[in-house]
Parts: sequence; structure tokens; C-alpha cells
Amino acid sequence: MQETPVIAVLRAEEATAYDRVVDVLVENGVRSIELTLTTPGTSEHLPTLVKRLDDAELGVGTVTTVEQARQAVDAGASYLVAPVVDTDVIEFAVRNGVRVYPGALSPTEVLSAWEAGATAVKIFPAETVGPQYGKHLRGPFPDLQFIPSGGVALDDIASWLRAGAAAVSLGGPLVGDALSGGSLVDLATRARRVVDVATAERAVR
Repeated sequence: MQETPVIAVLRAEEATAYDRVVDVLVENGVRSIELTLTTPGTSEHLPTLVKRLDDAELGVGTVTTVEQARQAVDAGASYLVAPVVDTDVIEFAVRNGVRVYPGALSPTEVLSAWEAGATAVKIFPAETVGPQYGKHLRGPFPDLQFIPSGGVALDDIASWLRAGAAAVSLGGPLVGDALSGGSLVDLATRARRVVDVATAERAVR
């Protein structure tokens, strides 16, 4: 994870919409950004962003096949995010030395992902279980690294980190409507708030 334990998740109508939003996020301290494959042109546009943003980590999300994983890595992805536990994708990432965060929810799924070699397990959708779930998972799995994703509210960031999360993954609550022409000033304000909260919480852990 970066020093700031926050991953911004971007999903847009087209990949070129990423540019200004990524710039604002990075300028305001959010340096780990997941670009989803549900956005057309993500893999093709990623190399341009990687070259321009050498102080940020750009990952690719919604990876469901090994071929998608290979294309993302070839394009310069720092990490891969999958919505489910796909052992083929996890094993590909491990073989290629790339961090991978597969999605899981039940304890059985979480353990399967962790034992398959996940760098951290994406708890998805996190809003269905809440921060206390993280504490419960750390009971039987004390070494587990996990990242809540899917419906994590800005007010829940500190609670998830206190529950043991390695980072928090934020989409709509952080990005808002910035990818569709919304206020970049408001985005910057939210980004600074998120970074301040996450950094302060990490400092006391």
C-alpha cells in the first residue's frame, strides 16, 4: 500500500475521462487509483497515464480472466483487482510479481483467496457487512490483509482502518460526479478530507 491507505476506484463512460480526475486525486494526496475494465479503452489508455504519473500507483480492476490480467500488466498496471476469487487470475499475478486483490465476502471465500496468494483480499460488497466484520475476520485470520470495497462511506473510513483494513477502496463517495463533468473543486475537497482521515488513523495504529 501507499503511505496513504486509500484506493480511488474510477468507472467512466470512456477512458479519456480519467485524465483530469486522476490529476486532481494525485495532486490532493490520493496516489493509488484503480481503473476499471468496465470503462471502454482502459487498457489502451493506461500506458499514457503511467508515463505521466510516475508518483502514483495505477491498478486495473474488474479483472475476470487471465488474458485481461496479462493485458493490464503489459500496459503497466501496478496491481490487479478482481470482483471474485479466480485462482487462475491470482496465480498469474503471483507468478508475475504483481499485487492482486480478489473480491470475497464469506469467511470461506476470504480464506480461499488468501491461501491462493492474494496480496490482500477485497471485502466486497463491504456495505453489506460493515467495519465490525473486519474485526471478526481478524479473529480466526490474524495475518489477513483486507481492503473493504463497495459502498464504503467517507464516515466509515476510520472505522474500517481501526478494524484492521490495510486500506479502503472508495468509488462514488469519493469521486462523486467528477467523471461526468462534475465539480473538480469538490472532488479535491473530498480527496483532502479522505487523505487527512486515513493518514491520521494510520499514524495511531
